[in-house]
Amino acid sequence: IYWDLDVQTNAVIRERSAANHLPPHPEIELQRAQLVTKLRQHYHELCHQREGIDPPRESFNRWLLERKVIDKGLDPLLPSECEPAVSPSMFREVMNDIPIRLSRIKYKEEARKLLFKYAEAAKRMIDSRNASPESRKVVKWNAEDTMNWLRRDHSASKEDYMDRLEHLRQQCGPHVTAVAKDSVEGICSKIYQLSAEYSRRLRQTHLSLLQDPSTVVDPVVAESCASPPQSRLVYCYPVRLSIPTPALPRVELHFENDVACLRFRGEMVKVNRGHFSKLELLYRYSCIDDPRFEKFLARVWCLLKRYQVMFGSGANEGSGLQGALPVAVFEALNRQFGVTFECFASPLNCYFKQFCSAFPDIDGFFGSRGPFLSFSPVSGSFEANPPFCEELMDAMVTHFEELLDRSSEPLSFIIFVPEWRDPVTPALTRMEASRFLRHQLNVPAYEHEYRSGSQHICKRDDMYYRAVHGTAVLFLQNDAGFGKWAPTPERLAELTAAYRPS
Repeated sequence: IYWDLDVQTNAVIRERSAANHLPPHPEIELQRAQLVTKLRQHYHELCHQREGIDPPRESFNRWLLERKVIDKGLDPLLPSECEPAVSPSMFREVMNDIPIRLSRIKYKEEARKLLFKYAEAAKRMIDSRNASPESRKVVKWNAEDTMNWLRRDHSASKEDYMDRLEHLRQQCGPHVTAVAKDSVEGICSKIYQLSAEYSRRLRQTHLSLLQDPSTVVDPVVAESCASPPQSRLVYCYPVRLSIPTPALPRVELHFENDVACLRFRGEMVKVNRGHFSKLELLYRYSCIDDPRFEKFLARVWCLLKRYQVMFGSGANEGSGLQGALPVAVFEALNRQFGVTFECFASPLNCYFKQFCSAFPDIDGFFGSRGPFLSFSPVSGSFEANPPFCEELMDAMVTHFEELLDRSSEPLSFIIFVPEWRDPVTPALTRMEASRFLRHQLNVPAYEHEYRSGSQHICKRDDMYYRAVHGTAVLFLQNDAGFGKWAPTPERLAELTAAYRPS
């Protein structure tokens, strides 16, 4: 079993009013899926037509995450109200693959080929775009110098080729960036404008669906979702919606061996039997408006469809931007540091029944406390393993520091982030310099593992994978949190042992 739903929470929050998200509906989720797929397709075509490249791996998914950090729009998935319109993460990633994508190199012959392709592509790009005479001169001279060197020198090593490539990138990079800038900004803003348009269209359809006279709701249920007083301190509880859910259409369920298959209008989503049972339990613990489970299958279908669409299924996407921690690590965190809550999870990959997640409108029925950046605990012990998106990680650190600064109750965050040093991520640098940092543990690459981001559908043999980069584990705690859950040598020894691959 990959979860423990019996652990009670120690996370305390101020009581909050019900959220006014529109309740999920299979009809709307189906339309959203079609529009997001269409948007991915547009992104693919724009990258090809304008820059002659495939979209960078997982860049659309990172774009969704980065936009959601600043989005003031109302759609749970499609960004629609962001400032600036040009996404820094999408711009950076597309720009990085121009004039060609630089792959990881193992052999000398590959390095030689890559150097040749880069020189050729930079020269061709400068010739075909509106470049300044100075840029043309610099790029052409460097590209031709590289070609001549390649023709002359056949005894170079892989390192020689890579050094030469680095030199060529430094010389040509700024000029290539200058001629591509407007075009790449155009890709980013076009995708954002389409997303905003799709979001508006979807909301209109959703509102008209909810106004259907056949969807009048029991006023008692509506009353139970009304706003509570704002001041009381309570143990955290799932997101509640203020807008009641209408009757939902029928979703069919059947099992194929170990897989639950849910079908709505010919669209099938799947989840393994174990995770389907987990969703039933989470729903029983968390949902207050559906005691007879009449809406359960429709909501599970919406949940699975949402996450499927968010991760994508194209050639360069879908592996997920986050692996879950191994069960042994969660057990050690709970036993040694009182951790009962995950700051970044989903109903599909959570270990505890209390967690924050991306989609309060659907995840709330399965235990989510809403997105972490709008969750403000006063006390408790938390684990944070954020998706690998720089802007989201940076916003997370700001939120941690504000929470720790504000509360004198015991508050502790144990954060797991990739130990990226080249270039180092701003979030990691900021946490290492934080006045709340009590300890930092570095777990080397290949000496630990993660659970798959698609654990609810993958085969048992694919459940765990070795981490190809180091992981930094940072303990941010206020004084009371440090007093209660200090990272002592004994506690750290148990956590380190739990992280060794089984």
